[in-house]
Amino acid sequence: MGKLFRVFKYIKGYWRYAWLNILFNVFFSFFSVFSITLVIPFLDLLFQPYEKLISYSQKAEPVLSLSTSSVSDYFYYKMSSYITQYGTEAAQIAQGKREALLFICISVVVLIFFKNLFRYCAMFFLAPIRNGVVRDLRNKMLKKSLELPLSYYSDERKGDIMSRMTTDVQEIEWSIMQTLELMFREPLLIIISLTMLIGISPYLTLYVLLLLPIAGLIVAIIGKSLKKSAVKSKEVLGTLFSIMEETLGALKVIKAFTGERFIQRKFEEVNQKHFKLSVGIYRKTDLTSPVSESVVVAVLMVVMFLGGKMVLDTEAGLITAAKGLTAAAFMGYFAVASQILPPIKQITVAYNSIQKGIASEERIEKILHAELQITEIEKPVYVKEFTKNIEYKNMSFAYTKGDTGHVLKKINLIIEKGKTIALVGQSGSGKTTLADMLPRFYDPSAGGIYLDGVLLKDMSLRNVRNLMGIVSQESVLFNDSIHNNIAFGMENATREQVIEASKIANAHEFISQMPNGYDSNVGDRGSKLSGGQKQRISIARAILKNPPILILDEATSALDTESERVVQDALNSLMKNRTSVIIAHRLSTIVHADEIIVLQQGEIIERGNHKQLLEINGTYKRLYDMQSFK
Repeated sequence: MGKLFRVFKYIKGYWRYAWLNILFNVFFSFFSVFSITLVIPFLDLLFQPYEKLISYSQKAEPVLSLSTSSVSDYFYYKMSSYITQYGTEAAQIAQGKREALLFICISVVVLIFFKNLFRYCAMFFLAPIRNGVVRDLRNKMLKKSLELPLSYYSDERKGDIMSRMTTDVQEIEWSIMQTLELMFREPLLIIISLTMLIGISPYLTLYVLLLLPIAGLIVAIIGKSLKKSAVKSKEVLGTLFSIMEETLGALKVIKAFTGERFIQRKFEEVNQKHFKLSVGIYRKTDLTSPVSESVVVAVLMVVMFLGGKMVLDTEAGLITAAKGLTAAAFMGYFAVASQILPPIKQITVAYNSIQKGIASEERIEKILHAELQITEIEKPVYVKEFTKNIEYKNMSFAYTKGDTGHVLKKINLIIEKGKTIALVGQSGSGKTTLADMLPRFYDPSAGGIYLDGVLLKDMSLRNVRNLMGIVSQESVLFNDSIHNNIAFGMENATREQVIEASKIANAHEFISQMPNGYDSNVGDRGSKLSGGQKQRISIARAILKNPPILILDEATSALDTESERVVQDALNSLMKNRTSVIIAHRLSTIVHADEIIVLQQGEIIERGNHKQLLEINGTYKRLYDMQSFK
């Protein structure tokens, strides 16, 4: 049962709206039942002989209390007095009944108006809860997604995370709405209706109470199966999102290798799997309503038979009026009993929505409660500026906690301020991982990294990363203007500062020739620009940030010769008076580095400047000769 109302934790901060929703649902429930029960005593009076009407009106006015019999007696007295106010002749009583009929009809219309008004008010205050929870959940999930380490995304599909932020969050919205109604409105309607039924005929209501739980049992069995199917469906939908995301991001490769059929077939297979699961879910969902309705209707037919028998026995004098039912009372009883059907049907629908919501909630919680491997201490040390050196001290790293197969093994390295250090080695040797340790994309498994003698783990992430700029092999641009891409992360950057950074990065000329200059949109992932142009914008971004420490991750390896020369000139301007760590692919670009670190299988096997490493005649010389030969 605790799982059923687990979604309530998401409406923290919206309880004032929730209580207003509950209050108006209470009013709605009362008016729903009373708009029907009001007709019962009138029907009784309408079919009463004139003599009884006169006797009712001549009685002393009864004292009104909260009991059903007291309310009924009071109503009979008032209505009979109203009907006989013109006299006791047949024509006069008929006229009084006509006016009473008009009064009842108007009263019912008024009650129905207020019933729907309160229903609208309940939904009015539910709207900010539904949409507010969706907004807050998406904000939380994106915030957590930004906080999670890069290693988390090596095990998770981006499409699946997108699915959780869209369809799963939408399920939570419906689940909250349905839970509020399942917990308050529908049960209240049933309770009020049952109270009225007990007041009319306790004997007949006993059968209703004995038979209705059958419908609840059937719904529970279907709902349990529905949750399992919903979990599988969400996982498959996440795979679908992943395929779509990968396809749209790799269209050029797919077309170049004529892989359209393969991708289409792969997508269709997963889509078919999702189709089968969705069909099963819809069928199970749709099954609960007719099953519960059939059970309830069967109960109502039992009520109709027993109630009709009681009316007939009462009229025949076989049972007393106190134990039996009048025709009018039975008509009212059946009308109220039939009102139990809609809330029971609604509860079945709500229960199934909640089951799907629980499945979505578990998937969302998996992200929100994912472990943050990169954390900050309670009172981090603040380093205002970089003044001395960076030191890797006996540092080792493995992607998985407890894994003995380290990617980096006992690295000892000092990078003095103002020096340029190049990392060289074959693919998989650990170059990029070693550089990624600096901005704390990963934390060491053993040992530590120090900046001016301060352990990186003791500094805040913002402080560490504000001291560093990164230009990677893949230029990451956002679907926004050139100005906003260069000024990314620099909220107070002026147009003049952006232009100055672009000039240093050799980007100002081509930007000025674009239709809207710095306001030109670069397209999705910079699709409107060439590789060299994208890289120069990335360099301009790093120049504008003006960091004391620079990380260049094979920044020119994907460029043609002419673009490489222009970008290399921009990089040389960027590296002036900065401490630089270069991950080198083309060794010709790092011959002037102060120190070259050669890595192999996560270990430093050679170090020195270009000339010294050539004299060693080891791995570096072999790599250099291979590129020179090419």
